[in-house]
Amino acid sequence: MVMDLLGPSLEDLFSFCDRKLSLKTTLMLAEQMIARIEFVHSKSVIHRDMKPDNFLMGTGKKGHHVYVVDFGLAKKYRDPRTHQHIPYKEGKSLTGTARYCSINTHLGIEQSRRDDLEGIGYILMYFLRGSLPWQGLKAHTKQEKYSRISERKQTTPVETLCKGFPAEFAAYLNYTRGLRFEDKPDYSYLKRLFRELFIREGYHVDYVFDWTLKRIHENLKAEGSGQQEQKQQQQQQRERGM
Repeated sequence: MVMDLLGPSLEDLFSFCDRKLSLKTTLMLAEQMIARIEFVHSKSVIHRDMKPDNFLMGTGKKGHHVYVVDFGLAKKYRDPRTHQHIPYKEGKSLTGTARYCSINTHLGIEQSRRDDLEGIGYILMYFLRGSLPWQGLKAHTKQEKYSRISERKQTTPVETLCKGFPAEFAAYLNYTRGLRFEDKPDYSYLKRLFRELFIREGYHVDYVFDWTLKRIHENLKAEGSGQQEQKQQQQQQRERGM
């Protein structure tokens, strides 16, 4: 088995950037994240655990590439040969990470392609907002916590969740939530939503992410303090030699 050597996760980078990402960085990630999941789905597999920890950046020349990892909960959603879709079922236990899983997953409905994509929508809003409305809910048991998250997720209108951000994010979530169980998502439409917003905002695909700028700033700061320290040492040496 060949494993690529990968860089930090998007959760790590989100924390490094003081737990909020800019619109530009979020849009550069969005198109790649959708494309990666589209590729996974093309192999007749659904991931079933969308979270920032499972998206990693590359290293070196591929430092701007997003990768999806951890297929421990992945499942075939169709027969790879005949493309016969798995049957619709209810009464399933929650698989994945409650914070980012779809409403249908909370309701115990068998997961399909739509659920991975809805999860990406919540990740994008998490990056932009800094947190989601169903975080930090108190509960005595895991089951109670899942229930409270589900209730808050269902009662928070998409427009409220995405308030203050471009309409494309609400459009994305409304589209993914509106898909039926066996529907093949229009990945091109979803990628185009964010690509056109990116262009309209006047951004350029330079792969300068928020963490790129922060690292440059920190390096300059470190160099500056190093030079200052060197000057002080030289001054002390001159004073001793007087």
